[in-house]
Amino acid sequence: MAVLRFPAEDNRRIDGEAEIRAELGAMGIDYERWSLDRVPQDCSADEVLAAYAVEIDDMKQRGGYVTADVIDVNASTPNLDAMLARFDKEHTHDEDEVRFILAGRGIFFLNIGGRVASVEVDPGDMLRVPRGTTHWFTLCEDRRIRAIRWFQDTAGWTPHYTGSGLDKGYQPLCFGPQYLGPRVTTSIGV
Repeated sequence: MAVLRFPAEDNRRIDGEAEIRAELGAMGIDYERWSLDRVPQDCSADEVLAAYAVEIDDMKQRGGYVTADVIDVNASTPNLDAMLARFDKEHTHDEDEVRFILAGRGIFFLNIGGRVASVEVDPGDMLRVPRGTTHWFTLCEDRRIRAIRWFQDTAGWTPHYTGSGLDKGYQPLCFGPQYLGPRVTTSIGV
């Protein structure tokens, strides 16, 4: 399940489903939990789309989306760093960004009215970030994400960068101890 944090608010953490839904809802962000029991993890994109056809169609009706697909990236995906670099800087889109996470983990950083929240998404999380919402995204330490994506325009979406540099001040906590680097030993006594 997702974890919602507010870094500037003493890293306040919210991790209950109803609490996350309410807090994000107040910010204009939709959050839901969907079942993952319909398909095995190694199934094809077509099998995923068929298994979730009802939810995909419902989401299309709710948001005016015209198409959906499955994105599947991992540490061995060619040009992964270049792909991630397109979205790890603060930006907006002209259409909604909607994801249902099937595998892997990532973090959406949301900047809404100067208040930054991070939403660490896990398998089963469905998140809808409305068009025009200032945000950025990065993967967690396993550099893996598999998700259903919805689009309102068949051409997909393009990031419009803010150039604020705000994103440089926030690091993904889901990287864990390895991200912080090796521990330093010292002989200084306490």
